Order: sequence, then C-alpha cells, then structure tokens
Amino acid sequence: MNSARPAPAVTVVGIGADGWHGLTERSRAVLREAEVLIGGPRQLALLPDECPGARTAWPSPLRPAVPGLLAAHRGRRVCVLASGDPMFYGIGRALSEVLPAEELRILPHPSSVSFACARLGWPVEDTEVVTLVGRPISGLAAELHGGRRLLVLSAGPGTPAEVAALLRKNGFGPSRLTVLEQLGSPDERRVDGIADTWSQQPGDPLNVVAIECRRAGGSPRLGAAPGLPDDAYEHDGQLTKRHVRAATLAVLAPAPGELLWDIGGGSGSIGVEWMRTHRSCRAVTVERDAVRAERIARNAQSLGVPALRVVTGGAPGALTGLPTPDAVFIGGGLTVPGLLDTCWDALPIGGRLVANTVTLESEALLADRYRSHGGELVRIGISHAVPVGGFTGWRQAMPVTQWSVTKRAPHAGEQR
Repeated sequence: MNSARPAPAVTVVGIGADGWHGLTERSRAVLREAEVLIGGPRQLALLPDECPGARTAWPSPLRPAVPGLLAAHRGRRVCVLASGDPMFYGIGRALSEVLPAEELRILPHPSSVSFACARLGWPVEDTEVVTLVGRPISGLAAELHGGRRLLVLSAGPGTPAEVAALLRKNGFGPSRLTVLEQLGSPDERRVDGIADTWSQQPGDPLNVVAIECRRAGGSPRLGAAPGLPDDAYEHDGQLTKRHVRAATLAVLAPAPGELLWDIGGGSGSIGVEWMRTHRSCRAVTVERDAVRAERIARNAQSLGVPALRVVTGGAPGALTGLPTPDAVFIGGGLTVPGLLDTCWDALPIGGRLVANTVTLESEALLADRYRSHGGELVRIGISHAVPVGGFTGWRQAMPVTQWSVTKRAPHAGEQR
C-alpha cells in the first residue's frame, strides 16, 4: 500500500505585515514555484519579482467566488496568500469548506493576536478575541465584563473610535484601550488611551484594538449567566421575568452551535440569553406583533447578539421553512390550533421542548402532553418583598406552569 500523501491542490501561505522578509524559506520556495498566486491586493503587493506566478486578486464578495476560482485553476500549482494564520478568522476556513483536507496545505505565520499578546504581555489562552471584520460592532457588547481582556480584530481605521463609543454607551468608559498598528512590521505603532476620553484620529487600517474592561461605577452589571435584570430589556410588559427566565434557560440547556426556536418572542429575552451563552449559539424568534418584533431586534443589538433572527408572523404558519431546531421554547400561543404539534414534529430525536403558561386552558393542554410524552411538569412561584404600610410583606406573582421534555425515539408500536 502506498501511504504517501498526494500533492496538495492548493497551498495557503500566511504572510504578516513584515512581508517577504518575515517568511520562512519553505514558504518563500512555495511562492517562487507557484503558477498562480491568489490573494488580496495588499498581500500580493508584498511579494517580490522573484515570484513569477500569475497574480489574481480576490473578487468581492469573496466567499461565493472561491469554488469557481479554484476550479478555473485546477491542475496548476496554486498558492493562496493569507494574513497571518490562515485558519484564524482567515481564508483557510473558506478553502477548507471547498477542498478536502488532503488537497489543502497550510503554512501559517504568527497571527496578529500572537503579536498583540506578545507586545502586551497577555497570555493568549486568557485573552478573548472578537472580530469586527464583516460583522456588526454591536456584537462586542456581549463580551464586556469587568476585569476582562479583549482583543478586537478591526475592520478598518475607524474601528478604534467606534469601539470607544460602544464602551462608553455600555457603561465601560473607564476601560483602557491600546491600538496596535502594523504588527510585526518596521512601521509598527502603538497608541494608548481611555474610552471615555478617546480622541485619536483614524490611523492605519491594519490594526488590533486591545481592551482592558473596566465598568463605570453605577452602571448596570450584566452577568454571563442567564437571568439578566428585567430592566436590561426594552419591553411593554410582555417579558419572561428574570427568575422564570433563568429557570427556563436551565432546562432548555443551550450548547455551542445549537439552534433555538423562540415562539411568541415578546421582548426576545429567551432568544437573546440563549445566544449570549456562547457566540456560536443561534436563535430564531417568532413574534406576530410587528412593533414587538422591532423591539426584539433592538434588544438583540443592545445586548450584543445582533445575529438573532426575528420572524414577524403568527405561528405555526411562520415556522414554515425554518431550519431544524435543537430546542423550542413556547412562551405564548399554546392554544393556537396545531402550534404544539408543529413544534413537536419539527424537533429531531434528542431535541428539547419547553413551554411556559399562566392560564388554566394552556395548563390543561400541557398536562395532557405530559401524560402522553412524559418529561417534567413543574409550577414556578415567585414572591417579591414589598412595603406593607411601615412593614414588609410578600407579593406573589402569577405562578408559571412549565413543561419540559426531550424527544425520544418511539418504542415499537408506540405512537409518535
């Protein structure tokens, strides 16, 4: 058996701001021998004349063009240039989605994150990285916690000022900012400041923003666990309250990469906090009221999960065509004909369904499903201390009945 690995169809070479002189001899040899050189204009401009391959700049938009461009050069020695480490928020990911591993060879260069941590003395494993390249800056809000160190991969020269403005808006004005430009090159530059007083003019487009998060005194503290304060949301009263929300997210049990359907979104709190548990979590919130749907989108932006998808329409009709969920939460509309059945049928084996209600009619429906499908049926009662004259007493909120269940494969002869 011949165990030799076949020659790769594409080699990806990571290159830094230091250009040709910062490359290993192995990377230089690959670039000299390439028949086709593909990359961004800035990266291609770093190569000397001793690299004679035909140069092709990536078109825009890039991702849809990748398969066709690779197919057009099939059979030739193709080398793709990438900034720093190609597999860290780089072109390597797009290429790996098109080519099998045996047809792809990666020659990485130190990433901007490695350079930045080296300059700052920050351990890489303790530093959170957020990219704003092609992504809304509002996503940074979910990562802000006092004492945390963040590295932001900038979208351009204006990113540092935008980051400072977002920090001020979210109560993190005292945070220290360090902008690191042209990392690894002879023109490397560092600018330090505080978000509250940031007034630096836009500099080099190739920059990384380091943040030492410091929360302003008196600003709201938003933790990482589900159960944010109710006043963190814009709402009209249609809101799963804090303690019930925390209990609901506990049984929904979000895991990285999973998708939630949040039916009857109200203010969007369940979908928002599902997505805040991990940056790869996804959610679709379905809300029939257009005003509330717009409010959900605003809450998602302000709380750092702008990718929350909001569908305006009534369920179950609005559920048609949605991707298969890993979990479903029903916070309203349980008595709408066909809703519960549609959600149950959409779940794969192992998927979770959680439904909350405060009405007797919906409670009877949940009790019936509990008898047929099992799971757990609980009643959640919350009381708050309130003034009673000159004393203090308890005020009981409406109890919430909650049914949670994991869909299992039916036994032989058993109905689904």
